[in-house]
Amino acid sequence: QLSGSAFTCPRSTNKRSWLYRILPSVSHKPFGSTDQGHVTNNWDEVDPDPNQLRWKPFEIPKASQKKVDFVSGLHTLCGAGDIRSNNGLAVHIFLCNTSMGDRCFYNSDGDFLIVPQKGKLLIYTEFGKMIVQPNEICVIQRGMRFSVDVFEETRGYILEVYGVHFELPDLGPIGANGLANPRDFLIPVAWYEDRQVPGGYTVINKYQGKLFAAKQNVSPFNVVAWHGNYTPYKYNLENFMVINAVAYDHADPSIFTVLTAKSLRPGVAIADFVIFPPRWGVADKTFRPPYYHRNCMSEFMGLIKGHYEAKEGGFLPGGGSLHSTMTPHGPDAECFEKASKAKLVPERIADGTMAFMFESSLSMAVTKWGLKTSHCLDDNYYKCWEPLKSHFTSNSR
Repeated sequence: QLSGSAFTCPRSTNKRSWLYRILPSVSHKPFGSTDQGHVTNNWDEVDPDPNQLRWKPFEIPKASQKKVDFVSGLHTLCGAGDIRSNNGLAVHIFLCNTSMGDRCFYNSDGDFLIVPQKGKLLIYTEFGKMIVQPNEICVIQRGMRFSVDVFEETRGYILEVYGVHFELPDLGPIGANGLANPRDFLIPVAWYEDRQVPGGYTVINKYQGKLFAAKQNVSPFNVVAWHGNYTPYKYNLENFMVINAVAYDHADPSIFTVLTAKSLRPGVAIADFVIFPPRWGVADKTFRPPYYHRNCMSEFMGLIKGHYEAKEGGFLPGGGSLHSTMTPHGPDAECFEKASKAKLVPERIADGTMAFMFESSLSMAVTKWGLKTSHCLDDNYYKCWEPLKSHFTSNSR
């Protein structure tokens, strides 16, 4: 049995699956420490930085120079909280160019929400296998073993949450339908392998933020049957049913929430996964792009494809931005001028684009890799607001 919750949780929140294996998962050699790479949960590597931060597209290693698989290509960008007390989150970037082969990974610390940006992933799990392409996401929950095949130089984002699971947000006054519908979430295709691995199969475990490895003689994907409600799953972002303002004003981005990981405080999330898909803008007497604001949340944004409306220039697919707690942010000067002068007719927004946000109530710290080692930080980000000018006249009504 694989338990994703305490045995005594209420029935509505109890998560567990029974896996019928050819050999039990306990059949392995002892775990030993292995290369940590750029995976960390040390949020004190560098001093805090409250500035608006933006990263250029993260560079993928060339396969001709160095073979890097999904695990060795993990890079922690930012995060907050404490793994040992099961409270917090981390944002990782994966940059890889080769398949994992006879290696698998499982996470004792939390759930992975994986957002591929370049290149599709063929993910083998104990529950079967699934292909996850850009504009799709998948969630590999805590403790589930998986291996990733790639077919080209591949890049993407990961939101990790500790101690809680992702779930659909409550709809409240929206009613029974809208946002991400349960029927559109898919589980892996049935598959297993009964395979001996004479050279040893490597099982990599992330435990308390550190990586460990153990050897075993058989494939870990030897589950011939299973049943339960604790599974990996995937979702196509094109299936999202957008809710939007149709009279005036700019609705809060919470209306674009796909999945949430709740905290103990009602209405406050450890992390939300939010998307900004193609939609119609029809609001009248309104500045339609995102408003300028300061927020008690931390907002990490990424771009899967296209051009994000509020910053079409420097915010590029495969890059990202972080606007920390109470740090002001909003559209760049070009977007402001364009939107201020536009005729407010119905307008198609974000065609061919998919931006997303990892939003958290926790104040996230950036790692040394994110600020320095990656060499992708855009030092000129602040300049996109410098051309903003006053349009105020004291005698106008």
